[in-house]
Amino acid sequence: MSLTDQMIELAKQAKSASRDLARLATADKNACLVAMADALEQNTAALKQANAVDVQTAAGMGLTSAMLERLKLDEKRISQMAKGLREVAALPDPVGRILDERTRPNGLKLQKITTPIGVIVIIYESRPNVTADAAALCLKSGNATILRGGKEALNSNQAIARIMVEAGRKAVPSLPEKAIQVVPTTNREAIKELLSLTQYIDLCMPRGGEELIRAVAECSKVPVIKHYKGVCHVYVDADADLKMAEEIAMNAKVQRPAVCNAMETLLVDQAIAPQFLPVIAEKLAQKNVELRADDRSRTILDSKLKTQNLKLKTATDQDFYTEYNDYILNLRVVEGVRQAIDHINHYGSAHSDSIVTRNESRAKQFLSEVDSATVYWNASTRFTDGGEFGMGAEIGISTDKIGARGPMGLEELTSYKWIGVGNGQVRT
Repeated sequence: MSLTDQMIELAKQAKSASRDLARLATADKNACLVAMADALEQNTAALKQANAVDVQTAAGMGLTSAMLERLKLDEKRISQMAKGLREVAALPDPVGRILDERTRPNGLKLQKITTPIGVIVIIYESRPNVTADAAALCLKSGNATILRGGKEALNSNQAIARIMVEAGRKAVPSLPEKAIQVVPTTNREAIKELLSLTQYIDLCMPRGGEELIRAVAECSKVPVIKHYKGVCHVYVDADADLKMAEEIAMNAKVQRPAVCNAMETLLVDQAIAPQFLPVIAEKLAQKNVELRADDRSRTILDSKLKTQNLKLKTATDQDFYTEYNDYILNLRVVEGVRQAIDHINHYGSAHSDSIVTRNESRAKQFLSEVDSATVYWNASTRFTDGGEFGMGAEIGISTDKIGARGPMGLEELTSYKWIGVGNGQVRT
C-alpha cells in the first residue's frame, strides 16, 4: 500500500468512527475513560518497556537531556496520565448543550446545540502523555482523533493508544475501534498527505515549536488552529503596588521559564522605573536571569545597581519579538499605558499579557485594547492554562482569532448546529 493510500485508509476509518462516536451516551464515554485510566496503570510495565526503546533510540539521535526527560515515562507520569483521564470523565459532557433557542413569529422553534467537530488530527512532539490527554479530550467531546507524535516516541504512543482502545472497547463494545489512531509511519510526507484529505479530516491542531506549527499550517488544506509562540508581557504601571509587581514579575518569569505563558518582556512606566528596576533586577539576578535592556532601562541600572552578578545586555529590536523559554528577559521603559499597549500589540504574539496597577481606568484601557487571547489585571501570565482556568485537561492554547482562542478544553472541541422544529411552516 502506498503512503497516500495508507493515509486515505486511516482518514476514512476515522471519519466512520466519528459517526459512531457521536452516538455514544455520556455514561458510555465516561465508562470508557475510566476503564482506559485503569488499564494504563495496570500496564505500567508494558508502557515502560515500549518507552525504553524510544528513549534508547532518541539518545542515539542526539536529543538533548531536556528532550529525553520529556520523553521518559515512569510510574509517576503513567499515574498522572491515568489521573487526567479520570478528571476528563468527571467533567460535564460538552456535546448537546443548548447555546441559543428562540421561537419565530410563525411558530418555528429553533435551537443552537453543540456537536462534535468530527475528525481531529493532532501533531505534537516528544511527550507521550499528550497521546493520552488528546485522545481523552477528543473521545469525551465525541471526536475521532488521529495522533502524530514525534518519531522519537512512536513505540510509546502506539502502546498508549492500543491499551486505551482495547480497554475502552472491553468496557463499552460500541466504542469504535478506530476512534483513536496513531499514524504508523515516521515519514514526514505522511502529514502532508493526511492534511490534504479535506473530505475526511475536519481540523488539525499542531502542538510544539514555532517551526513545526508553521510547517503544518503551510502544508495543510484542512483548518489549523495555531499557537506559534508565547511572547508574553507584564506592564508595571505608574500606579502599581510595587511589592505586588515584584511578585507577579518574578512568578511570570522564573516559576517555569520554558513554558509558553512565561513572561519574555517586562515593561515599566518611566515614573517608577528608577525605583522599581533596580529592585526587580536584583531579584532576577539572584535567579541567574540575563537581562536585555533598552537604553533607558540600561542607563537606570548602570547608575543604580550595585550587584556584581547581573547579566546585562543591550536589547535589539529582534529581542522583543523573541520567545526565549529560558532565563532571559527583555526590559523596556515606556511612557505610560498607551505606549505599553502599542508595544505589546506590535511585538507580542497575542498570547498572554498583564498590567499591574491600582488605576482602574488604565487597567480597563489595557484589558480592552491589548489584542491577546488572555489579558490580566494584577495577576501573573502563568495562569493561562486549561487546568488553572478550571477546564480540566487542555489540548492546547490557541492564539488564533477565528474559532477557539486561549486554552482549549472540551468546549473548544465542539462545533454547533441549528435544529428547527415546526408544525408545517413554509416560507412565503
